[in-house]
Amino acid sequence: MSQNNRAKRSEKGLLTPDNCVVAFIDYQPQMLFGVASLDRQSLINNVVALAKASRVFDVPVVLSTVETKSFSGYIWPQLKAIFPHEPLIERSSMNSWDDNNFVEAIKKTGKKKLVLGGLWTETCVALATVQAMFDGYEVYVVEDCCGDLSQVAHENSMQRVIQAGAKPVLSLSVMLEWQRDWAQHDTYDAVMDIVRNHFGAYGMGVEYAYTMVRGVPQTILPGYTVPEASVAHA
Repeated sequence: MSQNNRAKRSEKGLLTPDNCVVAFIDYQPQMLFGVASLDRQSLINNVVALAKASRVFDVPVVLSTVETKSFSGYIWPQLKAIFPHEPLIERSSMNSWDDNNFVEAIKKTGKKKLVLGGLWTETCVALATVQAMFDGYEVYVVEDCCGDLSQVAHENSMQRVIQAGAKPVLSLSVMLEWQRDWAQHDTYDAVMDIVRNHFGAYGMGVEYAYTMVRGVPQTILPGYTVPEASVAHA
């Protein structure tokens, strides 16, 4: 959605679509394998919801991967589908803030509020967060889009970044902070689409209200086509 057609949101210390950049760090298969701090399917769901919201509100994004070919694997196909033309910043460093290309990509957006999610919380998230704040950025860590090797590792890392001054947020809270007012019809239906597809009982409640109260036709999802067997598997 073009920023020219989007209604302005008040700021006063809050996130708006115009004052922040979202960084997606190391959402790759090998990094996900090690996550044990929350359900991994939920993590994927939350990241995809945040990514879609970033598209809806036309928020600039920076995508970065680490050691793709030698260890971590390609970025999740779910993210690739949402950002098919977004360049990927490949790194060797665990800390993305040690990578000049990553830092320059953030700087290029001109935004001083950094919304950040990644794997794992104790390294890729915490180290970049601490150093970004040192360089003058206001960092919002999307906690339900982060995961670590254990619950204690994740919680310890979140305490570290919060004590350093970062602000903990959630994928849904970020989207609603961008929306802010249900009278903003330019993004309302797109937000409701994300809610229905990614936010469980809340989404079912919206589906019920749309169909039973407003009389809107039931949501039609893409049909499922059974993949044909690959010759390589024969």
